[in-house]
Amino acid sequence: MKLISDQYLITYLQRFDQYPFEVKLHGKTHLIGEGNPVFTVSMKDEIDSSQLLSSTSLALGEAYMKGNLDVEGDLFQALDHFMGQMAAFTADQKKLKTLFFTSLSKKNQEKEVASHYDIGNDFYSLWLDDTMSYSCGYFKTEDDTLYEAQCNKVERILKKLCLKEDMTLLDIGCGWGYLLIRAAEEYGAKGLGITLSAEQKKEFERRIEVLGLSDRITVELMDYRDLPKSGRTFDRVVSVGMVEHVGRENYDLFIKSAESVLKPGGLFLLHFISALREYPGDPWMKKYIFPGGMVPSLREMINLLSDHKFYVLDVESLRRHYYKTLRHWDQNFNENRDQIEKKMGTEFVRMWDLYLNACAATFHNGIIDLHQILISKGINNEIPLTRWY
Repeated sequence: MKLISDQYLITYLQRFDQYPFEVKLHGKTHLIGEGNPVFTVSMKDEIDSSQLLSSTSLALGEAYMKGNLDVEGDLFQALDHFMGQMAAFTADQKKLKTLFFTSLSKKNQEKEVASHYDIGNDFYSLWLDDTMSYSCGYFKTEDDTLYEAQCNKVERILKKLCLKEDMTLLDIGCGWGYLLIRAAEEYGAKGLGITLSAEQKKEFERRIEVLGLSDRITVELMDYRDLPKSGRTFDRVVSVGMVEHVGRENYDLFIKSAESVLKPGGLFLLHFISALREYPGDPWMKKYIFPGGMVPSLREMINLLSDHKFYVLDVESLRRHYYKTLRHWDQNFNENRDQIEKKMGTEFVRMWDLYLNACAATFHNGIIDLHQILISKGINNEIPLTRWY
């Protein structure tokens, strides 16, 4: 382990000098940038220089998780400062190759999904809203609650899909099932949800039974790659926050799999975190939060959809809504911090708090976006001529 001198670290951090902040290190305070500092980074231990040069986010993120680095002031504000200067981050893709490019096999992807979503339904219920929606909400007004925003999001998606009674709807990556529940209750749709998370499936099945919807909704543990051989077809397909898990090399296969079960003229709504360009992702996020995660760019997804003769009907950005959603999640998380820390440990709590705030900062700075694309399989001239939501 090659530790770095105080001056080296200060010099390194000076690349993030767009706004002023302080660094406390070995009893001394250093000002980065000019003006009154808006937060303070307190360093309690040295950092390995090779780790810092390999990945800014990994070195500083791990230091924060372990408590060797702390932020005096608002954590979001500090991360918003750094994320606004992402061009100054270092990331050695050769050294991080095994982290960036993991196996896309069914077995490995199931393991990666389980590592995030099977932490425990009781954990997620502490900071998600009552719908148990773990994706971007839609805020009709600034005063909407998180629950209202998630209900708004689901209703917006269902309206875009132009659902009618007894239509069949497939949800690829269905989570805890609220979207299909609303589709059945409000529109009389018949739904199938597929997921790789055993915990999500268990809770979704419980909800179906409690609500008396077993004649309308089913949920299965299934990989999207098994859809073509399922022999099923659907009037509508939706996927919310799932394509980010399939890997860049499998985007085309994902779309092909969805296309194989969608009836001619059917509608497909794809809701996904997107980026301006294609890049492998953040090392810290891939190591600790979403192993194997990969964010597609909007342009590559549009191009791939065209290759399969999908017609794009509508594209909408919800970036600012996701920023607001994440701020709500982090507030809920910290209101239950003591309970979560008792169950999961201090390092986990610091890691998760960092994750929620870092994501909020990335959306706030436009590093990533959230898009909903509505497409039809072939021509569909039956949907309204004007925006229908």
